[in-house]
Amino acid sequence: SVDKKEIEAVLNGGSDEKIVRCMAKELNLDPEKLILSVRKEWNPSAVEISSFRQFNLPFGNMLVNAYLTWCTKTRKAWIFDTGSSEEPFVRIIEEERLEVDAIFLTHTHHDHIVCLDDLKQKTNHPPIFVHKSETFDECESIEEGFCRNLGDLSLKALHTHGHSIGGLTYQIAGLGKPVAIVGDAIFAGSMGGGMVSYKNALRTNKEKIMTLPDETIICPGHGPMTTVGEERENNPFF
Repeated sequence: SVDKKEIEAVLNGGSDEKIVRCMAKELNLDPEKLILSVRKEWNPSAVEISSFRQFNLPFGNMLVNAYLTWCTKTRKAWIFDTGSSEEPFVRIIEEERLEVDAIFLTHTHHDHIVCLDDLKQKTNHPPIFVHKSETFDECESIEEGFCRNLGDLSLKALHTHGHSIGGLTYQIAGLGKPVAIVGDAIFAGSMGGGMVSYKNALRTNKEKIMTLPDETIICPGHGPMTTVGEERENNPFF
């Protein structure tokens, strides 16, 4: 048996391998990958994508990610989540002379939509897309299989729920490398908490994200970008 204080010590940054292995066994996680994660010995390789920006924005004592991508031919853009400030978006949109075609929400937890109203107003009120189970006023409800094109870019929505009831992953093609904007479904070396259903979160991650090609760039709601291949190698949940 493991003492509660020993578990709390690991959760607070401790690295007792015996306790970590016990926790991995109980949680059905890969123990060696979990030890690497606890030791902070692995970080994903740096990722670069043309015509694409990741914004790391402060929210309380953490950072939240939001994304902007565009078609270089049409100069039209898509936004994914908003984070806590519209200013970085507005700056890049003006610098690149872009027109926002749509805003897509991975889910509606507050940290991901803090400045949605302000961003909408400053980008000429583009349509806002969200899963039908999390819809609210002035949004267009969508579900798995929804597709949209933007010049050379194409998008498809996958319902990766469990962290939230309407969690969506957006697959994007046309950026040179396949991209998946996953919200809080998966993080580098971890995954979002199953706040609605851990079982469904793990299942939809395995079935819909981890089956994508290894070179697919994963763009999470928190932390660094990674790839499906690196997560297969290093993420203790998979």
